[in-house]
Amino acid sequence: MESKIEVLATVKIQHSEDLYKIVDCLNRTLKRDNLMFGLALDENDKRQAVFTIYRT
Repeated sequence: MESKIEVLATVKIQHSEDLYKIVDCLNRTLKRDNLMFGLALDENDKRQAVFTIYRT
């Protein structure tokens, strides 16, 4: 069985120490709706975070 992940939206925001808590909460709450959320540091500017919404 093949799993396809679709990127729905990506946004750069100012990095904050607690951003991961929001992403964790969204993932736990909305996984049954086939949504997944990601957070990464911007490769060029470590003060920026990249927040991504996926459909699984």
